[in-house]
Amino acid sequence: MERPKSNTQDRELFLSRKLNAPIELVWEVWTQPEHIANWWGPNGFSNTITTMDVRAGGAWNLIMHGPDGKDYDNRSIFKEIIPLKKIVYEHISYPRILATIEFEAQGDQTLITWHMLFDSAEEFMAVVKAHKAKEGQKENVEKLAAYLEGLSRQHS
Repeated sequence: MERPKSNTQDRELFLSRKLNAPIELVWEVWTQPEHIANWWGPNGFSNTITTMDVRAGGAWNLIMHGPDGKDYDNRSIFKEIIPLKKIVYEHISYPRILATIEFEAQGDQTLITWHMLFDSAEEFMAVVKAHKAKEGQKENVEKLAAYLEGLSRQHS
């Protein structure tokens, strides 16, 4: 799927992926802390989720534990929740990002599109260069796909 043309392309990441799982399961692993803790973040990271109130205005706070031994505090506020359709959250700790994840059922598979809009082109470039954000986003979705495969095997 092509990214829509916009005047914010210098500060956004866009990823689209078809997942081999039904939309109900994909939604569950995105919205339940006991699931998201198992796949969130780039390769080598683990998570401690302290708050995950999945509703408009709800807080999402987690600590990502990096392979370098550092802890990364992440704080977000959910802006919009449309069950089985869309999650919008604002990452309010550095870097400031508005993330929109859309879910589309395609038979027993699910297409997700994940759009991340950074506050500024400068912040975007700093994060993409320093933290390899584009690769991290791809790794995150790979981990999600692998986690879903594992759950599907357990349930079959």
